[in-house]
This record gives sequence, C-alpha cells and structure tokens, in this order.
Amino acid sequence: MLILASGSPRRKELLSLLREDFAIVVPMDEERLYVGPRPIATLPQEESRVKAYRVFSLYPRDEVLAADTLVIHEGKALGKPKDKADACRMLRSLSRRRHVVLTGYTYLSPAKEISRTVSSEVYFRNLSDKEIENYVDFANPLDKAGSYGIQDEGSPVERVQGSFANVMGLPVEDIALHVFGRRIEPYSPKSSR
Repeated sequence: MLILASGSPRRKELLSLLREDFAIVVPMDEERLYVGPRPIATLPQEESRVKAYRVFSLYPRDEVLAADTLVIHEGKALGKPKDKADACRMLRSLSRRRHVVLTGYTYLSPAKEISRTVSSEVYFRNLSDKEIENYVDFANPLDKAGSYGIQDEGSPVERVQGSFANVMGLPVEDIALHVFGRRIEPYSPKSSR
C-alpha cells in the first residue's frame, strides 16, 4: 500500500491524480523551523526524508511518499505564517516580485529510495494592502508556505515558470516519472476537472 506522509489536502488531491489507492499517515512533529547552518535549498528534501523515514519505520513493508515545500524570497525561507499579520507581511514582500518554490519529496519502499527537489519560479501581481487583507481573510492561508495558495480563488500569482503542482506542494509530473516510471501531462487546475 502507498502511504502519503502528509495531512495536506492539496497533496492528497494531487496524489490522487497518480494513484487511487493510498492511505494517509501524518508524521508526528510534521512541522519544523528552518534553522541551522544548512543551505536553504537543501531543507525541503531533508525534511521530506525525515517525514518519510518516520512513517516508514512504522510501515516497513509499504511504500511511503513524503514532501515538504518551501518558499524562498531574497535568500530567505518563508514558511507558514504565525498569524494573519505575518501572512499580510509576507504577501506584501512578495507583491510585484519573483520568488522560488522548492518542494522536496522522498519515496521509500522495501526495494528503493528516491529523494528529489523540484523548483518553480512564481511571479506575483501587484497587490494593494486592501487586496492582501481581503485575500488573507477569504483564503485563510495560515497553513500555506509563503501565505498563499496558487489554487485559491483570488490567488495573487500572476504566472508560474515550472510546475504548477509543485507550487501546490507535490510535483506530480516529477513523481510520475521518477517514482512510477511514466510521463504525464503538466498539471493545471483546468486539466484536473
């Protein structure tokens, strides 16, 4: 059985594009702070491995897939906001600018381990303070890295260079190829309906 080591509804939705039959087990202590001397770009993959091994230790005969997403802006990691004020601050800093979204994923089975990082560039449109406040109130982005969801109605994203699914938190195209050995069309919200 394939186990998704995540409580994210977005990851569940995306993985269902690749497999219908999977279980969900949320790793204990799923969240962490980005600290230490490690390069920022390595953190998502390292965290995905920790989550995957945590769940795999409980289910060593199954397959486990874990992921971790990080927004990087001006060399700094933007995790999930602490509160609405923090979300507004993050969105203001991203307005009219480009940032990078990295998702690290790890797949474990009794036969193999695959651990990779996928990068996408995201460009925000110009946001007024009122638009930011409305978005935070409406979309409630407190559980999302960088304080936004690309799939949300009224999303502040103008365009993406790279995988749209990666920005949502699970790069299904890369997983399909490297884990399941098949190519799929790039994900877009329209293609999933």
